[in-house]
Amino acid sequence: MSDSFKMTNLPFSLLDPREQKLLASSLDISYYQKGETLLAAGDEPEGVFVILKGKVVESEVAEPGEEAAQHVFMHYTNEDYFGAWSAIRGQAIHNFIAEEETICHLLPTKTLLDLMSSNSMFADYFQQNLTAKSEIVAQHGSDQDMAEFMLAKVSDSLVREPLIILEGTSIREATMLMREKKSDCLLVKKGNRYGMVTGTDLLDAIIVQELPLVTPVADIASYRLITIKPGDYLFNALILMTQQQIERLVVMQHDILSGVVELTDVLSYFSSHSHVIGLRIERAQTIDDLKEAAFGLDDLIRALVSHGVKTRFAMDLLAAMNGRIMAKLFDLTIPADMQPHVCLVVMGSEGRGEQIMKTDQDNAVIYRDGLVWPGMQEALNNFSRTLIDFGFPPCPGNIMVSNPAWVKSLSEWTAMLADWAGKFDGQSQMNLAIAVDAKPVAGNPAIFKAARNWFMRHLRNNDVFFSHFAKASLEFDTPLTFFGNLKDKGQLDIKKGGIFPIVHGLRTMALECRIRATNTFFRLEEMVEQGVLETRQGQDLTEALSLFIQLRLNQQIKRMEASEDGQDKTPNNIDLQELNKMERDLLRDALHVVKKFKKHLELRYHLGN
Repeated sequence: MSDSFKMTNLPFSLLDPREQKLLASSLDISYYQKGETLLAAGDEPEGVFVILKGKVVESEVAEPGEEAAQHVFMHYTNEDYFGAWSAIRGQAIHNFIAEEETICHLLPTKTLLDLMSSNSMFADYFQQNLTAKSEIVAQHGSDQDMAEFMLAKVSDSLVREPLIILEGTSIREATMLMREKKSDCLLVKKGNRYGMVTGTDLLDAIIVQELPLVTPVADIASYRLITIKPGDYLFNALILMTQQQIERLVVMQHDILSGVVELTDVLSYFSSHSHVIGLRIERAQTIDDLKEAAFGLDDLIRALVSHGVKTRFAMDLLAAMNGRIMAKLFDLTIPADMQPHVCLVVMGSEGRGEQIMKTDQDNAVIYRDGLVWPGMQEALNNFSRTLIDFGFPPCPGNIMVSNPAWVKSLSEWTAMLADWAGKFDGQSQMNLAIAVDAKPVAGNPAIFKAARNWFMRHLRNNDVFFSHFAKASLEFDTPLTFFGNLKDKGQLDIKKGGIFPIVHGLRTMALECRIRATNTFFRLEEMVEQGVLETRQGQDLTEALSLFIQLRLNQQIKRMEASEDGQDKTPNNIDLQELNKMERDLLRDALHVVKKFKKHLELRYHLGN
């Protein structure tokens, strides 16, 4: 065997030493001139080809009078492999032709089948569904050197032993105990509940409230604890602390207390500057301070991606960061006496918490019926201008609070939603799709919740609406050939071909099932729990959507770094030539999941032609 054959590449890295030795002893090497056919449609394959040097094109069989080049859908280059599907089935259905001088390793079909028989994971890589293949890639792929913090779990970290006192303990005694133990918080047990008391709580009780030192510390404890389970990721702990604006979490499962996780403990695992940005946001006293923090988000995204952080973790953290920036800006620009009477909501991908790179801002304001605030629109115009200055681009469709059409009283907002739901034109359906993904980020969330709950009741049992609303999921073709392979057009719009059908289809089902979550992954989880979707289908849709977003993000960052102005003019395009063999295989499998989901929607909402 040539030393150039890399056993470290998937799927060959799944083989044990004995199996790799068998593979090595079976390999042959072949040379092909430009234009020579390696494997022709209808032939019985000799085995799997692994390219050492050169380029091979896979094409469908041309119809009479058509050029074969019109049917090309895949290119293979150095270290790519092809022919496994054909070898397993005993017949090739496509042509494989050398586009330039090519040298290939050949793994005979018999050896391939023997290895698949002896190694189930090796076989699964070729035969199993998207979820199984994604799990294999995650465990054995080239990104297994992910940042250490991504693997650190609460149970593995330095969970602090909780300092627990009984409810009869006085403020003086609690203070002395915290001083002795060098702790800045304690837990007080009151009946079957635990409450938390921090050093700041003690200071406020003594200085601000002027409570006697003999006052039971249980009287000043907070019993609304924010908890995390043992075994959860520390990355999730950071997200939760950012969302709740707190510095510690109680580790608890099934009412059993394990300890306390401090922000400083979590930060010690992080190599990015996410904690610095978070602290800047919370401590910002001026718009300039906040702007500095906002512009650090792009660098944070690049750091997360370069460390191999999973897309869902990155989305959750960035959604929390963006939400805090907008909430802080709202506090700085909107009069304090008006904030209880209005609610700022973000919509679209921001509302779903699925936006990573900064894209068009979609936001609106719902205010209390009867509110009199003459300066409201001027204040909101200033809010939009400042967000643009922070690097959040204006919405081309003008779906922003600077547009009075998206600033409505509670009754006006619900009437607007009902009007859109009663119309079936494209604009009304698009506006409604954006609005139903709304999430409150600042002001009084009760105003938004009242509108959301009313609208869900309004749609109850409205089969005609759901049938029309679901149609948009089928609007764009799935970019697969008749034979189920990728269409090679150089560029693939992954939003139209993959992301939108999943997001909108699940959006429709979530409305029908009255699921309040807006995040597509959370919607999926709830539908599986309710039995609306089978577990296998839910897993496949999760993996497919994650893959689409990850591939898009990787290429977005490349294009941004290559452009002079740091902008990506085609954020939804996937250049198929930039993908390696593994990524193309996963993309093809994921698009098959989309195609199957569309069939599911057609049956559920009677969308057949």
